[in-house]
Amino acid sequence: MAGVVVGCAGSAWLVASVLAPEIFHDHLGQAGIEHDSAEAAHVEEAFTDSIVLAWGLAVGVAVLLALLASWYLTRRVQRSVAVVTASTAEIAGGRYDTRVASPELGREFDDLATSVNELARRLDATDTTRRRMLADLGHEMRTPLATIDSYLEAVDDGVRDYDDDTREVLWTATRRLERLASDIVAVSAVEEHLTRLHPVPTTIAGLVGSALDAARERFADKGVELTARDLVDAEVTVDVDRMGQVLGNLLDNALRHTPAGGSVTVSTSLLPADTGTRTSGTDTVALRRVSVTVTDTGEGVAAHHLDHLFDRFYRVDTARGRHGGGSGIGLAITRALVEAHGGRVSAASDGPGHGARFSFTIPRTARWP
Repeated sequence: MAGVVVGCAGSAWLVASVLAPEIFHDHLGQAGIEHDSAEAAHVEEAFTDSIVLAWGLAVGVAVLLALLASWYLTRRVQRSVAVVTASTAEIAGGRYDTRVASPELGREFDDLATSVNELARRLDATDTTRRRMLADLGHEMRTPLATIDSYLEAVDDGVRDYDDDTREVLWTATRRLERLASDIVAVSAVEEHLTRLHPVPTTIAGLVGSALDAARERFADKGVELTARDLVDAEVTVDVDRMGQVLGNLLDNALRHTPAGGSVTVSTSLLPADTGTRTSGTDTVALRRVSVTVTDTGEGVAAHHLDHLFDRFYRVDTARGRHGGGSGIGLAITRALVEAHGGRVSAASDGPGHGARFSFTIPRTARWP
């Protein structure tokens, strides 16, 4: 910064040296003083000395102030960089609760602090999910493995016969392990965008109708009423199998948490265009969204759980989840598949004992005549 000040002062001195003498001599002439007189020489010497002294002091003070400002800013930047460096080292060491305060040195440094804090937050969330996932995997695998181990040991000891009941128990435990492994692979593939979608034109009413037909027997076996309401016959372009998986997961979740005698209702609605219109050939195309809601009269969800229901391996009641055979992955797969279609998913509840509503929206294309 001092170099810049000196450079600016030198440039100003050069300009003054070129312009000042001409202006000075012009004013002497207007005052009636001859250029070659002793009086003119004395005045010119006084003017030159004052200019040199003033410029010298000005440059010296400017350089001193520039040095002080440079030292102050350098110290602030060094302290801020040192804080960021120390914080990132702590984050790298596993202390994900570390946060960097804003250094107030401008937008770029604020953005850097915000980025580091967001990195720490995401790493903390990832590590929490990893630890919960490992704990849940241990719990999920322990029950079927213990069942298999105890029944095989009983068969070996002659306590039990290898009859149909034993085979059914062993097959059930094996299928539970297989389902858990499949869910883990599926949610990882979906969330890492490894699952390829094959969108085709269909209708939302057709998708919901197929899902209801597939789930109707399970609902009847448990004594839960399954109905559809306000099905709009809107055309959508989606991967039919994946969207069927989304609806199946939401229905299974509702069935799992709705007692016998309860009801589950699936409804749809066409939302207004939220991104304007565009022209495609001779047709005007409105970019709209269609919404699907699965409402149950089951156990309900407390408000502080709602934001986490679609997290991987998250369960409101872990004991109930294990008893029901859920792995806490179905809703995570649902969110990933809906988002892969450009949609959004949400959950709402009036609290425990008041049922729950799970909704998702996906874009559709409507042609206007």
